[in-house]
Amino acid sequence: MTADADTPLSPATAEIDAKIQYLLPTSLINRRFWAPGEEYNTGEYAPYDVKIRNARLAGPFTLDEHGFAIERHKTDITDWVANYGPDSEYAQQVQDVVRQMTGADFVIPMGGMLRTSGTTSKEVQPPAGEAHVDFTQKSAERLSEMLYRARRPEGKGYDRFICFSLWRALSPPPQDWPLALCEGPSVKDGEGTHNTKVDVDVIPTGDDLFVEIPGEEDMMAATIFRHSPDHRWWYFPDMTDEEVIFIKFYDSDHSGAWRAPHTAFPDTSRPDAIERRSFEFRGVAYFTKD
Repeated sequence: MTADADTPLSPATAEIDAKIQYLLPTSLINRRFWAPGEEYNTGEYAPYDVKIRNARLAGPFTLDEHGFAIERHKTDITDWVANYGPDSEYAQQVQDVVRQMTGADFVIPMGGMLRTSGTTSKEVQPPAGEAHVDFTQKSAERLSEMLYRARRPEGKGYDRFICFSLWRALSPPPQDWPLALCEGPSVKDGEGTHNTKVDVDVIPTGDDLFVEIPGEEDMMAATIFRHSPDHRWWYFPDMTDEEVIFIKFYDSDHSGAWRAPHTAFPDTSRPDAIERRSFEFRGVAYFTKD
C-alpha cells in the first residue's frame, strides 16, 4: 500500500491488543544466525497477547526513567546504505543527537542497518520479531572497553557507558510492523537469557544449527526474554522520518532504567498500514572520568 497525502490516516488509539513473541521455557540452545538479508533464531518462541499503549498520549518518556525516549531530528540523507559505516555523514549526526540526549561527552559510532517488513536483500535485513535487548551485560562491557581502548588508548577512562540504538522510520505512517518498547523498570534485573549472535554467509539447516561452536561463551550475544505479565509495552504510532527513538541496550549505571527490551510487532489495528522501512544506528556513549 502507498500513502496518499490527501487521505487521512486511520486513527491510533490509546492502546491496542497485539501479540509479542517471547522465549518459551523449554528453549535450551538459543542462537541468532545472521546472513545477508536473512536472520534465523534457534530459540523456541510463542506469541503472547499483550496491551501496547500509545506513548504519544502519555509521557514524557525519559531515558533514565523508561530506558527509551523520542526526539525530533531532521536529516537530508537519502542514501542510507552509504551511511552504514562509523565514519559516515549520518554517524556524525548520531553523535550529536546522542550527546544532546544523554549528556555523554564522547560517542563512538558503530554502524547502521536498514530493515524492512517487505523484500530483504544483502543490504536490508528483516525486522527483529521477538522481545530482546541487543546485548548482554558481559558483551556490552567487553565491547565498550574494546572500542574505547582502540579509539582512546591514552584516555582517562570512563565512569559510565551506554550501548544504544538510534532508530528511525523511513516509510510513511502508519507502519505495518512498528517498534514496541518495554518500560525498563517493569523488567526485573535478573530476567533474560543470552542469545548468541552467529554471523554466517548462509543460514545452516537441521542439526547444523545446533552443533558445538568453539568459544561460543565469548561471542557477542543478545538478551531474550520470557513472558511476564508485569512487562509494560509502549509504541509511538505514526512515526515520521523527522523523529528518532533512542533505545538503551545497556547502561552501566543501574540506578535508573538501564535497558529497554523491544521488538517489531504486526499492527493489525491499522487497516491502511504501510510496509515498514527503517534505519537504526548503534554506538556507545561514554561519560569520561574527571
